[in-house]
Amino acid sequence: MTVSLREGWTVLHGTLFGAALLLAFAGGLAGLYGLRPEWGAAPKIEKHILGLKIMVWGAALIAWGTVMTGTFIVYPWYGAAAPMSAEATLSPYDRLLANPVTADWNNFGMAWKQHVGWLAPIAATVVAFAVTYYGPQLAKRTDERRALMVFFVIAFAAAATAGVFGALLNKVAPIG
Repeated sequence: MTVSLREGWTVLHGTLFGAALLLAFAGGLAGLYGLRPEWGAAPKIEKHILGLKIMVWGAALIAWGTVMTGTFIVYPWYGAAAPMSAEATLSPYDRLLANPVTADWNNFGMAWKQHVGWLAPIAATVVAFAVTYYGPQLAKRTDERRALMVFFVIAFAAAATAGVFGALLNKVAPIG
């Protein structure tokens, strides 16, 4: 079994970055939820904040890596015909639009990935910056912590939805 360059980048973008991103989001959300002053003394909260910073900054960096590789490496291949393929005359984009049943996959699914998918790294970076800025004070700031959890859930939902659309689009019209 061989993996083409395009398939390799697709696996890196969707599977490896995507899986790491979802794990980092889960860890960051659990860390935000678990940041409670009544659950521990100040040294415990400092240690908790350190782990939380690692998770949220990791999620933000992975999210940026995911959208950058998707936008600037994988997506251009979506509009180009695959080299040496059986359908080399048609790009995945052309194959989707040629079939009325799958045209909406492009019109909605790829549009989501192209536009709304960028919300994930932006929102994750907002959360990471706020966790770094507030630090241990965040344990006592319930409203701010709740707002950060909402931002993080929005980032997670945008990333997860883009990932599902990406997997389905790659199944219907692979780039490789």
